[in-house]
Amino acid sequence: MELLSILNEMEESVQNASRVPMTKKVLVDEDKMLDFLDRIRTILPEEVRKAKWVVQEREKVINETKAEAARMIEETQKEVQRRAEESEILKQAKDMADEIIRNAEQTSRDMRIGARDYADEVLVRLESRLERLVKEIESGRSELKAMK
Repeated sequence: MELLSILNEMEESVQNASRVPMTKKVLVDEDKMLDFLDRIRTILPEEVRKAKWVVQEREKVINETKAEAARMIEETQKEVQRRAEESEILKQAKDMADEIIRNAEQTSRDMRIGARDYADEVLVRLESRLERLVKEIESGRSELKAMK
């Protein structure tokens, strides 16, 4: 992930920067830090696009599952109609069809929930990284302003 690489470079740059004696402050190259920020701004839209892609892929899986469930339901209904002549067979087929429908609906719900949870987890991690980055940027800018 290129964003993490840039953040690591930025962190390394701060760690290797000259220290102000008797303080926890360091002197950083302003142009270098601004270059890091520009690179991050360039990459962020790509990271957001990737997160959206993950959500779209999960929705695609959900839709495919729904289609498969519909196909299974249709097959079950055809089977029920074929066996409709005998009442006991009809009852068994109806029970089986109901069970398949319940299972398919439950599977569809579970996959939908799982896909949304996964997408939310990805977005939460991205949001957390972005918040940390913003805090680091604000802290760096505050330190730069304090040095003026």
